[in-house]
Amino acid sequence: MMKQKYMGLAVVAVVASAVAFLPKGMVSPDEAAAKSVAAKVKPAKLAKAYFAGGCFWCSEEHFEKNKAVFEAVSGYTGGEIKNPTYRQVGSGRTKHIEAVEVQYDPTKISYARLVDYYWRHINPTDGSGQFADRGRHYQPAIFPQNDMEMMIAREAKANLQKSGYFSAPIAVKILRFKTFWKAEGYHQDYYKLHPVRYGYYARGSGRKGWVKSHWKGKPSLVKVSQKRKPAMKVGQMPQSKGKKGFDPASFKKPSDNTLRQSLTPLQYNVTQKDGTERPFSNKYWNNKKEGIYVDIVSGEPLFSSLDKFKSGTGWPSFVKPITKKNVSEHADNTFFSRRTEVRSKHGNSHLGHVFPDGPKARGGLRYCINSASLRFVPLKEMEGQGYGKLIAKFLPRGSGAH
Repeated sequence: MMKQKYMGLAVVAVVASAVAFLPKGMVSPDEAAAKSVAAKVKPAKLAKAYFAGGCFWCSEEHFEKNKAVFEAVSGYTGGEIKNPTYRQVGSGRTKHIEAVEVQYDPTKISYARLVDYYWRHINPTDGSGQFADRGRHYQPAIFPQNDMEMMIAREAKANLQKSGYFSAPIAVKILRFKTFWKAEGYHQDYYKLHPVRYGYYARGSGRKGWVKSHWKGKPSLVKVSQKRKPAMKVGQMPQSKGKKGFDPASFKKPSDNTLRQSLTPLQYNVTQKDGTERPFSNKYWNNKKEGIYVDIVSGEPLFSSLDKFKSGTGWPSFVKPITKKNVSEHADNTFFSRRTEVRSKHGNSHLGHVFPDGPKARGGLRYCINSASLRFVPLKEMEGQGYGKLIAKFLPRGSGAH
């Protein structure tokens, strides 16, 4: 609890009082540290990540040692009240956790490597606190802000469990990020401004010794491919070298492992596990731009904005596919009803269903499709992405296009 942190500080009371009697002209270690802090140059691109590793003083020190980190800010997250105080959080009644906001340069370190770096200042098998600091508000946790970070964090936790580094289960929670509240000013940069007191606290808590004995010599769990290859955009499958657009003759569906790494959890669940996304909160349900929709896995062209209509269902709806050659239909008797499932022909991705309640003047069909199974290619980018042959569909009749 909160008292235990101050019990650790009591150990240094004699040292702290002795500093007050330094000879004239000498500065205390605290003053010297404050003056020696070199200002880091703020990177052009700045990303944020959120972690809880027990006492936020220690997490600040750990992350700010990394050259790719611009700053680590102490604060609170995961709770139910706005702008909580240290005393309120320490009471355990707000459900907040001491955490840090890590501001880092994404061109120098990936989120996956940042998670790997996070492990190395905590005991990941202790879910009830960290070292001398006990209680819910000191529990370790990772707070992903989106589906991609969630997938990376879960995979990192699973890899740590399989690594054999620890015999006990990994107890670090992975919680969806809510709001981060910056802690009081006297908590910020504590390790820099009060190095003597902080040093005694960090050693007295047992953290320094434990981390050194349990983490020293253990290699990174991030795969070499993750270190050397640039991260793909969320939900964008890698294309074959020299290939653009879609070529059914050369297409080979990626392995399940590649799909798990390249797709967001939602995209994977929809396309590979026949899931369904929520209506009105998906990417393309209200998209009005001109262009085509291709399979997120294979890239095969599926639907056109020319055939899209407002169905009121909250999902992208089309009267027909671009070509029947790229879709297949299957009987679906789940959920106590008979429906017709629609899948991509070559990627075998679950797309959605087709219903006989579309606009009668346009054929009477409604292809109800999940945004998570699609990637939109704007009209102006179709030529560059290898879909130039479909541009003619968007030109007025009699324009002379061939």
